[in-house]
Amino acid sequence: MIDAPVIAIVDDDASIRRALHRLVQAKGYAVESFASAREFLDAVPHCRPACLVLDVHLNGSGFELQERLVADGLKIPIIFITAHDDDSTRRRLEKCGAVAHLWKPVDGQLLLRAIQRAIWPDNDPSAMP
Repeated sequence: MIDAPVIAIVDDDASIRRALHRLVQAKGYAVESFASAREFLDAVPHCRPACLVLDVHLNGSGFELQERLVADGLKIPIIFITAHDDDSTRRRLEKCGAVAHLWKPVDGQLLLRAIQRAIWPDNDPSAMP
């Protein structure tokens, strides 16, 4: 049996983390949730995520975590989520190279499609979980 891809969720809001965790897990993915960038970085060697769902304004900046991953040579597709719809955030999101960026409250179907694109960018979506 093939193991389900691991989706990592990093958000400092516990209720959002739980909701996203349940949604993604219900679709058949393995899910690891983290409240901080530090928790995530400590777990990366063990959880090996196929995709990262990352809050932009995570206890500072989700962009900083993305920069750290790039600097460490870790190529993990990122989907940014944010409740902050301001010009500065929009500009950074447009330039960050993420697979997608979604606005909170997150539309579950859009998130699941973005995860599929992140994990299987060249495959037929009908073949995915």
